[in-house]
Amino acid sequence: MFKKIFNRKSLVVLLAFSAFILGPTISAQIINPIADIRMDAISPSKYILNNDNSIYKLLIIAPKNFVKTLQPLIEHKNSVGISTRLVTLTEVYERMFWHGRDEAEKIKYFIKTAIEDWGIKYVLLVGNFRKMPIRYAYNDEPWIHFPEPYFISELYYADIYDENGDYSSWDSNNNGIFGEWIGEECQDRDIDLYPDVYVGRLACRNRLEVRIMVKKIIKYETTTYESDWFNRILAIAGDTYPPGSYDFPTPDFEGEVNAETVISYMPGFENTTLFTSDGTLSGWRDVVREINNGYGFLFFDGHANPTSWSTHPPNDKSNWTNGLSIFTMAFLKNRNMLPVCVVGGCHNLQFDTNLINLLRNFREARWYGTWTPECWGWKLTRILRGGSIATIGNTGLGMTKEDKVSKEGASDYLDSQFFYEFGIDGTDILGEAWGNAISNYLDKYPIDWDTNSTSDSAIDAKTVQQWALLGDPSLKIGGYSS
Repeated sequence: MFKKIFNRKSLVVLLAFSAFILGPTISAQIINPIADIRMDAISPSKYILNNDNSIYKLLIIAPKNFVKTLQPLIEHKNSVGISTRLVTLTEVYERMFWHGRDEAEKIKYFIKTAIEDWGIKYVLLVGNFRKMPIRYAYNDEPWIHFPEPYFISELYYADIYDENGDYSSWDSNNNGIFGEWIGEECQDRDIDLYPDVYVGRLACRNRLEVRIMVKKIIKYETTTYESDWFNRILAIAGDTYPPGSYDFPTPDFEGEVNAETVISYMPGFENTTLFTSDGTLSGWRDVVREINNGYGFLFFDGHANPTSWSTHPPNDKSNWTNGLSIFTMAFLKNRNMLPVCVVGGCHNLQFDTNLINLLRNFREARWYGTWTPECWGWKLTRILRGGSIATIGNTGLGMTKEDKVSKEGASDYLDSQFFYEFGIDGTDILGEAWGNAISNYLDKYPIDWDTNSTSDSAIDAKTVQQWALLGDPSLKIGGYSS
């Protein structure tokens, strides 16, 4: 009996191990996927993200029923020098049967293995929250009027290692609650938070949306280069916090100040602003009309929920200026002139929303906009006849400098760092600009884990944890030359 069980187990391990190693035929040796590789004197982040000798650069993880629809994207990526490997969720779970307490952790362990054995630099997750697991972070600042005990964190899949080069579970007290920072002290301490790989998601609900995104990415990368429309940026903002919004004085037109900072980081780009202060932003028609003119970049700074983005007119806390909603997006017709969008606001990228929330708590779902079948950021990205090519924003309650004791940093700094990366530093790969912006933020505002959940450091951690990319992390911003 013992001999039979032993042989069966051995066979399962051998088959899983062989399948992992063999895969498609390649001309390089793949290291044992079970092995834990350590790079002496080189941190994993610095080694991995600058590795030019990788077997694969892009790892795509997707449900099995999306595989055929993704094939044109794989062929396109290989043709432009981004060596790509697609692995199904079923394969991930089978190969990681010895690792991970749940599906999300198995995916993270698989990414770790793919980094060490294949040298991957980018990870594209395909599928919404029902098809591709998500991780919630429990960094819970006790806001009375806006309670948010947890939120989606895609950074969980990107932050593979701690500062010592060991696997980072985001659950140092091992209680099954991840990124836990509740009350007087942080429970999950010393999380590195720096991206070790660049992660983006296509939150597709079905094969049609996969097909739309594959076509948009290929079209963008093959036709955008040297297009006039790409060299334009549109910034939309207003008076984010009119007098009386807080119990302390707030600056005039905070959103517009942030927009001007973003524009300053994009030298050589023609800029257009829609501001409430000068009347150029009076409603959603202004936004739709301008986007339809064609822009390479789009920036919003204001207030939001999963269904809409808006801001305030000058010095008027009681009224709102509507900018763009999931309903008015129907009028977007910018075709193949697809901008990269960065949006400052709450919950624009909360892609776990669904109609069932109306049954769970009708009043709360209606008030917070969590009833929508798809969030603002995803709908803008997946629109067939326009929208964006990718959208970056918050999955949870957006934090601004006004929420910090120091009155600096938060999304006011992080959002602009994406444009600094592209416009000043010349980072022209989407995921790298996203990841480097997060690293820049952590360099400027290092986390003090010895503080409570209302501290500036807890807010800084949440700022980067909830900043997600809905799009292809390997996307060449501005496209490839012929």
